[in-house]
Amino acid sequence: MRRQLLAAAGGLALAAAAPAFAQTGPFPNRPVKLVVPFPAGGPVDTVARTVGQKLQELWGQPVLVENRAGAGGQVGADVVAKAPADGYTVFVCSIHHTVLPALRPKLPYDIEKDFVPLTFGARFPIVLVLAPGVEAKNVAELTALAKKSPGKLAYASSGNGGGTHLAGELFDLQAGTKLLHVPYKGSAPAMADVLGGQVQMMFADAPTALPQVRGGKLRAIGVAQAQRSELFPGVPTFAEAGVPGYDAYSWAGFVAPAATPREVAAKLSADIARVLALPEVKARLHDAGAEPAPTSAEAFGQFLSAELAKWGRVVKAGNIQAD
Repeated sequence: MRRQLLAAAGGLALAAAAPAFAQTGPFPNRPVKLVVPFPAGGPVDTVARTVGQKLQELWGQPVLVENRAGAGGQVGADVVAKAPADGYTVFVCSIHHTVLPALRPKLPYDIEKDFVPLTFGARFPIVLVLAPGVEAKNVAELTALAKKSPGKLAYASSGNGGGTHLAGELFDLQAGTKLLHVPYKGSAPAMADVLGGQVQMMFADAPTALPQVRGGKLRAIGVAQAQRSELFPGVPTFAEAGVPGYDAYSWAGFVAPAATPREVAAKLSADIARVLALPEVKARLHDAGAEPAPTSAEAFGQFLSAELAKWGRVVKAGNIQAD
């Protein structure tokens, strides 16, 4: 009887130890979660799902995409900031997370202090498109037209404080113009009114603009980033068109909770960057209006700091208020 009790106790001990033992070994050895702070189907979600599929093939472990939308990206960020720092929860952040601190100083997390950067993911070029009735043929002519009639030319955006809004505010600052901002609840209704001629222009992200430009429905006169876009190779940059130093685009990147072990963060960084460099991933993201651009963790950290400073200045100069 005593031997039976000891054997049973030993079996229970082994059973209790089994889950812990199963989680030892090289990272990752169980499912990894990518948290997207926006609804499924958007540009950031597309990057996450494309990368997640290839990571799953690389690791032989499930990679799950979880959409935690709300409050302009705050909900998902807060969830990951408070998640276990073991590498099994990764946050797919965006331009919104470098704008929000200036709009909402009392966020429940700090995008720099509460996260460790892994790699830049992909940029979504912003392109200035004009409705059919606008007379300007290029950025220089549009600038002259805007300066002639301050506050008369209007641009649509996907919402107050978003990337397409701030691209317009940055243009005003650097070109010396005063455009009228017309915010919408999303890119689709904003683009619909530009196509209909109710609003003269839009600083539109590539996923929204690409079908309209390729279909000949709208004219693209300038790409809002420092270098020409692979998606709009024939469209000059704003710098080429007479607004030197202008650089604005939407983007997605990867970060993890701040206390993530260094070796785990290094593997995540290297493997995500490796996946983003695959030809099939590049092709898939190009079709979705994105340009993959993996970086080192250090370079992405520097980028985040620069974006926080830049958009902080733009929010302050434009006196932009959160909705």
